[in-house]
Amino acid sequence: MSKFDEQIIVVDRKTLFNDEKNQFNGFLDMNEQSFAEIQSTFNDYEVMRRGDMEEDPSYKQLISYAIVESERGILVYERLSGGGEGRLHGLFSIGVGGHMNDIESMDNINEMMHENCVRELNEEIGLERNTEGELSVIGLINDDDNEVGRVHLGVVFKIRVDSSEVFPRESDTIKFDWVDHKSVSEVQPMESWSELIVKESQLFHQ
Repeated sequence: MSKFDEQIIVVDRKTLFNDEKNQFNGFLDMNEQSFAEIQSTFNDYEVMRRGDMEEDPSYKQLISYAIVESERGILVYERLSGGGEGRLHGLFSIGVGGHMNDIESMDNINEMMHENCVRELNEEIGLERNTEGELSVIGLINDDDNEVGRVHLGVVFKIRVDSSEVFPRESDTIKFDWVDHKSVSEVQPMESWSELIVKESQLFHQ
């Protein structure tokens, strides 16, 4: 099946941002009031064909975006040419994740997002253990200033692992390293979502 035929979870932009009243650019911490209001709209998700959504800014595709910490620092990886999103090739990222799919056995969107994130962590960096209670949502990321960002909304997770637990499953799509929290901002060129999180999240300013 072509990636464009994948059935993915999306939310109508008008609903998501309450007619733009809750629109934001950058990283939105989970403690902000508008976070809860936006998150509540996830219950109104729809399932659409990915190819139809990539050029339709009236919908936002929900993306899991997990920041992985270990005793060695933050996992930073480069998107190589073998990866799926050509518009991001050659850029560095701190977010492991991808599009979310409907899980028919679940009717709770928050549980569904968690399971999608767990799947991506396994597929991308080989994390195989149960992450129950360890994987947590810390905020949202949005960037309407570029072509990719206009059709996606990131649900930002955080998880701590032992560095020996993870490895790049597909060496032709990503390569990664561990970078100290205070040095992550020096990694360039970085994709816009990662850049905004590093600039705005308390995780990198403690």
